[in-house]
Amino acid sequence: MSRVPEEFHFIFGLRPQTEPFHIVWYLCLASCIAVNSPRRVHLHYHHEPHGSWWDRIKPRLVLHRTAPETFVLNNPRYLESAEGRFIKQVGLDYAHQSDFLRLKILLDHGGVYADMDTLFVNPLPRHLFDQQCVLGEEDPVQRPDGSVEVSLCNAVIMAAPGAAFIRRWLARMYSVFDGTWSRHSCVEAGKLRSEFPDELLVAPKRYFYKHMWTREGIHTLLQGCDTDYTDVYSMHLWAHLWWEPWRTDFTEFHKGMLTEDYICSVDTTFNVVARRFLDESRAVCRRPRP
Repeated sequence: MSRVPEEFHFIFGLRPQTEPFHIVWYLCLASCIAVNSPRRVHLHYHHEPHGSWWDRIKPRLVLHRTAPETFVLNNPRYLESAEGRFIKQVGLDYAHQSDFLRLKILLDHGGVYADMDTLFVNPLPRHLFDQQCVLGEEDPVQRPDGSVEVSLCNAVIMAAPGAAFIRRWLARMYSVFDGTWSRHSCVEAGKLRSEFPDELLVAPKRYFYKHMWTREGIHTLLQGCDTDYTDVYSMHLWAHLWWEPWRTDFTEFHKGMLTEDYICSVDTTFNVVARRFLDESRAVCRRPRP
């Protein structure tokens, strides 16, 4: 029997939903179902989404209403650094709530967790389900003092129920949280791995994060076209770095440009895969598939 249950978990709606459910989020869930054939797909939310794309995918999900992570709400540590103050000011602290909630879900139930800006490309390898815990490698993080730290991204996590690594990680996050983006999550996972290497399998970067959170990586995902999907099981879009039109430090591209027509008519790394999961009856998407 697999150690990691074939149950997939997603977290969404930790903030009030003032806009309709975006096509990117629909494609995340639709690609998960089509590519991996999971037993169930669970969506954990606080504010339920709405809109036509939500109406289309909702019947295929198991819904769980969840409470906010109170440790993150109004945590004074955000005020201790410029990065923390920025995160709080622009409302990105919902992602920190998700950092804690995803580990609690996996600790209790096990399965595969993925961020909502994920697109599944190829079925997850069977041998990964035989592990106690799996994380993907990403590029190291450079700290303000110039030092470099190993980072294991938490955008995709596979875990058995009660996995020791997940238990240790969750406990550590409460003590090391400093309001910055990933000190408590991805960086702490890298530190823990050096202490408890037998409790975690680190997957090659290509599996989940072939294109990284850099200007070049984001451009290749959204506007360039790399169609070598060998050993690529999912792609992560790093949406917090470009989603809103005001966020132009990584790209001029934004959520308003990632439309159904754009996905169906422009060949990009993301679009070539994503259009597989759109309704084939739509004339705009009647074009050869890869």
